[in-house]
Amino acid sequence: MATGKMKTIEDEAPPKRGRATDPLLVMSVEKAFRVLSVFDQHSTSLSLSQIAAATEMDVSAAQRFTHTLTKLGYLRKDPETKRFELTAKTLQLGYYYLRSNRLVERAMPYLLHLSKETEETVNMTVLDDTEIIFISRFMSRHMLNTNVIIGSRMPAYCTAPGIAILSQLPEDEAVAILERSDRKPITPSTTWQIDDLVKKLRVSREQGYATAFDEFYRGDASIAAAVVAANNRPEGAINIAVPLSRFSPEAVVERFAMHIIAGAHSISNT
Repeated sequence: MATGKMKTIEDEAPPKRGRATDPLLVMSVEKAFRVLSVFDQHSTSLSLSQIAAATEMDVSAAQRFTHTLTKLGYLRKDPETKRFELTAKTLQLGYYYLRSNRLVERAMPYLLHLSKETEETVNMTVLDDTEIIFISRFMSRHMLNTNVIIGSRMPAYCTAPGIAILSQLPEDEAVAILERSDRKPITPSTTWQIDDLVKKLRVSREQGYATAFDEFYRGDASIAAAVVAANNRPEGAINIAVPLSRFSPEAVVERFAMHIIAGAHSISNT
């Protein structure tokens, strides 16, 4: 005999490991964010079937989530192509984060000072698992990569800010992050083998700054220092980025190391 129980979106797929180990996790919220996260610079406009495939949902569930997110104003559906894209409303969360983040607020005057004093590109980043995220950026007229904006992500293992942050973590914790990173030689100069990265972490910890030359972007040089909280845990990192066409690696260290160390120390909540 039928029970009359209404089938919900969460019933449409078997529970995943995250739900089984976390009874407080609301799967419908997780799925909504999963839909939003499939849109990126390579997938700016997606069909319903593409969203379903990318989120590992069936088409019926994907249709309900895209419809809801469209009604809420976070997605737009083209009436002719029936494809979905993000709306400007999705920027709200990032805006609220930047306006309420104490690290950004504390760092802003020092980043501005570094930018004016060096006339080079100055960034602040934070660690998110195996990646760094840009949360503040002052660009110079010499910048190489105009596609790097606030919110951009890069692997931690091959960037100066990433190594600077990891170097201030307990080594076993930093190594665990490196081991689950998608490590590969992005350029011929990329440091990506675990043993070499551990050596780089130790050197960076000892000297108080990290460097990356031609490791993620060709022709790019970066020097970074970690911003440390009162509990001696890294909160993020600041870095100065310059083109190798203008500075040799030795010149980058000689000219900017003291600037970046002093700036990070001033921002650190110690």
